Amino acid sequence: MAREKAEEGLTSLGAQRTDYGYDYAPEALETFQNQHTDHDYWVRFNCPEFTTLCPITGQPDYGTIYISYMPAERMVESKSLKLYLVSFRNHGDF
Repeated sequence: MAREKAEEGLTSLGAQRTDYGYDYAPEALETFQNQHTDHDYWVRFNCPEFTTLCPITGQPDYGTIYISYMPAERMVESKSLKLYLVSFRNHGDF
C-alpha cells in the first residue's frame, strides 16, 4: 500500500518505454512524498555524464553534477532527474 501511494503521480517510474526528449524539459522532474520525515538523512545523486551546448560556440560542454540534499516533505524521483538532465543535451546555456 505504501509503495502504491509513493508511486502515485509518477509517470516515468516503471514505464515500459522511455521517451528521451532532447529539448529542455523542466516538466520532466517529478517528486514523491518522503515516507521518513521523522529523521534526517542525505540523498545523493552523481551525474558524471552531463552534456549541454555552449550558447556562443554551439560546441558540446561536458561536466559532472553532484547533488546532495536532506529531503523534507518531498523527494526527487531519480529517473525523472536523469530525464531532466538529458533534456539539456541540445540546450544552449551556461
